[in-house]
Amino acid sequence: MQSPKPHAAMFASPGMGHVIPVIELGKRLAGSHGFHVTIFVLEADAASAQSQFLNSPGCDATLVDVVSLPSPDISSLVDPSAFFAIKLLTMMRETIPTLRSKIAEMQHKPTALFVDLLGLDALRLGKEFNMLTYVFMASNARFLAVAMYFPTVEKDVKEEHIFKKKPLAIPGCEPLRFEDTLEPFLDPTDQLYQECVPFGLVFPTADGIIVNTWDTIEPKTLKSLQDPKLLGRIARVPVYPIGPLCRAVDPSKTNHPVLDWLNKQPTESVLYISFGSGGSLSAKQLTELAWGLELSQQRFVWVVRPPVDGSACSAYFSINSSEIQDGTPNYLPEDFVGRTHERGLLVPSWAPQAEILAHKAVGGFLTHCGWNSILESVVSGVPMIAWPLFSDQKMNATLLNEELGIAIRSKKVPSEGVISRVEIEALVRRIMVEGEGCMMRERVKKLRDTTTETSMSCDGGWAHESLSRVADECEHRLARARGLAFGA
Repeated sequence: MQSPKPHAAMFASPGMGHVIPVIELGKRLAGSHGFHVTIFVLEADAASAQSQFLNSPGCDATLVDVVSLPSPDISSLVDPSAFFAIKLLTMMRETIPTLRSKIAEMQHKPTALFVDLLGLDALRLGKEFNMLTYVFMASNARFLAVAMYFPTVEKDVKEEHIFKKKPLAIPGCEPLRFEDTLEPFLDPTDQLYQECVPFGLVFPTADGIIVNTWDTIEPKTLKSLQDPKLLGRIARVPVYPIGPLCRAVDPSKTNHPVLDWLNKQPTESVLYISFGSGGSLSAKQLTELAWGLELSQQRFVWVVRPPVDGSACSAYFSINSSEIQDGTPNYLPEDFVGRTHERGLLVPSWAPQAEILAHKAVGGFLTHCGWNSILESVVSGVPMIAWPLFSDQKMNATLLNEELGIAIRSKKVPSEGVISRVEIEALVRRIMVEGEGCMMRERVKKLRDTTTETSMSCDGGWAHESLSRVADECEHRLARARGLAFGA
């Protein structure tokens, strides 16, 4: 009789930047390690999650289930003007009773529970159901290092960083500049600080931490996290780098008008512009970006949505479904579409990003620097213009620009003021036609090739080895449970 395989339950936060990596982690556990996987996703993203999984090649659909959880009503718990992270945290916290009920109803109880950053409150279900627990970081090792280290720092050191704007030294890592600091860490009196900063102390209560990164892209930070004399003494549990987790894509097998348009463009001639599933620009910045693109005289595909003044992340909770026909949207310069239609394409709200970045016509990516977007760009060998808006995006932009040399960025952080059309024009030309862009293109392709050879290989790659260690732990837990059940 064949021994049963472990069953993994996963709890994903809203937003494709969280859901897509969770789906890919589930596929790897099922495809390479024979797990049965149940992915719990809030209703807002469940349909898309199901589509992402069912449309992906090379995975046995009988081993993975995507289960929809009703989105809780948080209107009486959170002020409508609250920062989006507070809303997401509250949604995840209010969903835990439903998650508990779903797990209790499962005929075969999960061997392990994987939760992402915003679902850390669900770790307590591990003891209730005798499950191993793992934190899954859809972001990178740098984010993990800062999140874990900051709560342990002495008060006077924090004040030096927050109020005097001095860099924060982190053992074994590059110092954290004040300009790159996460918004929740800036005001100790704010609800955001009080909710988010203590989360860093929760990581060591899990059985392990899984990070969507790899040694070639973050060697120094990973070494510190795994060294018991450095950040490893704070983590106290194994850290498993398993990145990059990205959807396997083939643009030639995807039907979408934007890909038809790209098929007609020269190789590496198009700049792709997107600010993720939730990023937004002010009306003035949107106008300057449009003029900068026009002045650059370069081809582009722009995923565009209406402006929002005063918030860079409003689109997380307000989906715009307007369509762009032959005319120019009233929030862009008059006749912008008419003047740029021969070399530019506007796409409203959403586009198949991974397929676009993998297309041979794309030679650059203007990105908000969400980690999922960065990974899709790296595995496609596309250099970037870093345009961070909030959260870990500023740290990510510094990593891309200063440590890896695969992105350029504006002179000031976009959150500190409007980037002019003149500077945008220069940035676009630097990445698309000048020698600097060509050098970065070569550099990111080398990183892509090294990643494919050393991280993603099933024959000794870091990602495969890390996940194999997690799978072994789950196998041992399952074997012990079976032994106890049969009186061994």
